[in-house]
Amino acid sequence: MGLIQKLIEKGLSEVKIAGFGDSLTYGWLVSKGYLDFLKDILKEKYPDIKLRIANLGVPGDTARDGLRRANELVKEKPDITIIQFALNDAFSGFTPKDFRANMAKIADFIYNNTTSKIIFSTSVPVAYPYENSVAELFYKEIESLAMEMNTPLAKVHEYWKSKISAGEFTHGSLVQSDGVHPLEQGYRLMAECIAQEL
Repeated sequence: MGLIQKLIEKGLSEVKIAGFGDSLTYGWLVSKGYLDFLKDILKEKYPDIKLRIANLGVPGDTARDGLRRANELVKEKPDITIIQFALNDAFSGFTPKDFRANMAKIADFIYNNTTSKIIFSTSVPVAYPYENSVAELFYKEIESLAMEMNTPLAKVHEYWKSKISAGEFTHGSLVQSDGVHPLEQGYRLMAECIAQEL
């Protein structure tokens, strides 16, 4: 049973979801990011529930930056929080273990200061092989942490790659010229993957 269905069964008629992350949560240089597409998907699936979305994505943020501004999240009082970091951490001097520790601290802060449920999310594959191999090390830490904390995990990078392998898309059709930030269709795929955990 999904997280939203559990909240509905508890009698909630309004569900607030917070996206907490970096530029991929923010929706860099697009008119619709993954949180916009996620709202569309969930409205169709749960037409009788009022959904509110709080976008707490900040371009350039690492998990350590997220930890520093976690109080912003507490003020939003979300029912569900989607935590998405990794790529800035991977390329700004943090080790995978540093990253894992900061992600764990964010989750602990949320659990200790809100009633929010948590979903971890990986980010997208990177177009360039070496950079992608680095990013994968950080995604493995997210997977391990989610398992340790018994927390849902949206494996966005794997969902993305499965769509490319199936011939539905090319990587270039999903990302902007930097090879990292999604185009709107890429954000739609992020939303589809995350919605499966809701």
